[in-house]
Amino acid sequence: MNKKKFNSFKVAFGGVISALSIVLMFMTGVIATLTYAVPAICGALLILIVIEISPKFASAVYVAVAILSLLVVADKEAAVMYAMFFGYYPILKGFIEKKLNGVYAWIVKYAVFNVAVVSAYFVVSKVFMITFEDIDFLGKFALPLLLLICNIVFAVYDIALTRLLSAYIYNWRKYIKRVFK
Repeated sequence: MNKKKFNSFKVAFGGVISALSIVLMFMTGVIATLTYAVPAICGALLILIVIEISPKFASAVYVAVAILSLLVVADKEAAVMYAMFFGYYPILKGFIEKKLNGVYAWIVKYAVFNVAVVSAYFVVSKVFMITFEDIDFLGKFALPLLLLICNIVFAVYDIALTRLLSAYIYNWRKYIKRVFK
């Protein structure tokens, strides 16, 4: 692909992923149960840009979607979760796995995740004044138990991202290439 076509492809592909992400993020305001699932899906879409274009361009798309989500999406909790973890993690995941092996990679991934989740909790509760009354019945164990559950779900998310990446490369990539020829 020549440089001019590749630049057109980058803009078109980045625009499609950005638009799809914003539309999905709007869905969190309509269906409340999508607060965490949609930001995770939108983050996973960035893997396509990392593979087809570059991590740098994926970072630009992440920033654009994060800013737009924080400004226009009704579900601020979902927007914060995208901006503070799900948006950049698929980009960061590749770097971590290239530089570190096995247990060390998982330690860094869990450290990034836990810092991001705790930070997002404080932003959501202090800046946006969103309360979490649903977990009050657990008393002082509510937040540690919630964090434990989140860490288990994170492991599943990370493994799912890896499998989606493989499925894309080996099964779906040829179809995407045809669409953007």
